[in-house]
Amino acid sequence: MKVSAGLMIYRKKNLELEVLIVHPGGPFWAKKDKGAWSIPKGEVEDGEADLLAVAKREFAEETGQPVPEGEYLELGSVKNKSGKVIHAWAVEGDLDAAQIKSNVFAMEWPPKSGQQQEFPEVDRAGWFVPDKAQEKLNPAQVSLIDHLIELLGMEVPAQPEQITLL
Repeated sequence: MKVSAGLMIYRKKNLELEVLIVHPGGPFWAKKDKGAWSIPKGEVEDGEADLLAVAKREFAEETGQPVPEGEYLELGSVKNKSGKVIHAWAVEGDLDAAQIKSNVFAMEWPPKSGQQQEFPEVDRAGWFVPDKAQEKLNPAQVSLIDHLIELLGMEVPAQPEQITLL
């Protein structure tokens, strides 16, 4: 079973909670949006026991930004459809999402061409209010936002009820 660790950075802007999420790079994800985004995260290597340290390392690699200092809130773990378990933490911080610079990976592209191309692991990042972030996040990670809101003692804004006009 594969295991990953990641960080959800949050901030309060104009009294509203926002979380930073990232969009995966590469040709497979280029035209995908809803359900494709993630918290910055990465795989735990054999022998790595400090999962928070892995989450911090992966955040720095995927964003090119320093890891925010502060109180790290354990968000628990979730399981992707693939079976991968993601352990997550949250910390308050701020950064310019337009300034991220991710590490890269190489893959054969176009397929069966024999040519290797490099792509960023993360091609963009953005700050989103919880409901918008949950629309964009991989479905397995949606509950991490709910847990963050709970840990912060914030109320989840009520969704407007459907009104039927007669």
